[in-house]
Amino acid sequence: MDRMTGVLELHGVGKTFSVHGREVRALDGIDLKVSRGDFVCVCGASGSGKSTLLSLVAGLATPSEGEVVLDGTPVTGPGPDRGLVPQAGSLYPWRTVERNVAFGLELLPVSSAERARRVDWYLAETGLSGFRKSLPRQLSGGQQQRVAIARALACEPELLLLDEPFGALDVQTKEDMQVLIRQVWQDTGTTVLMVTHDVEEAVFLGQRVIVLASDPGRVAADITVDLPRQRDLGVKRTPGFLSLRATIEDLVRAQHQKVS
Repeated sequence: MDRMTGVLELHGVGKTFSVHGREVRALDGIDLKVSRGDFVCVCGASGSGKSTLLSLVAGLATPSEGEVVLDGTPVTGPGPDRGLVPQAGSLYPWRTVERNVAFGLELLPVSSAERARRVDWYLAETGLSGFRKSLPRQLSGGQQQRVAIARALACEPELLLLDEPFGALDVQTKEDMQVLIRQVWQDTGTTVLMVTHDVEEAVFLGQRVIVLASDPGRVAADITVDLPRQRDLGVKRTPGFLSLRATIEDLVRAQHQKVS
């Protein structure tokens, strides 16, 4: 599925919160560009503002300074051009799998035939065709996250935002989901911005890894992942992967120690 747009730019983005009457600086001077079709992962220790950054891009919060721009248009609120998958999938428990996936489409001006086509395609893409009539409580954690991913993608957004979506899963399921999301990304061409505390996950999934420093969050490093575009889990055991993971882990640790 061709994506002609999906370019994200952050220009001098800062965010300050007021907490119990005290000003807390969460992000400072963030400059970042994510090109069309890129898969970019953002890593950092707790307090580095990863989730705040994603909220600003999603339009769920407003920058204190600077601007977030998608395809040349400033982001001023949520919109169908961005699909968000949170850590907990937030499925509607009374809706079946297929009706959860269709939810966003019901809010868009698409025909019932097009809605059915997209639901069928994304259920197949995420391996859920056999569960379309199931309710969320009948699914495993990994299956629920597949539904959340299919729901976000069914609206065919220009940008998919992933907020540590596999953090609560066991190791085996997490790796299965990592393989899935890379395959979906390659099949759809959607631009992806993901935040994760898991450096191994970031290196496996991303074409680039952005390391955020803490207190306030700012870009400490922008690292190109020099690994094949086609990856399976075996790449995690290669010297190139292990070396890059160690380098980024050291960067994250060093930034954390500066504020500890």
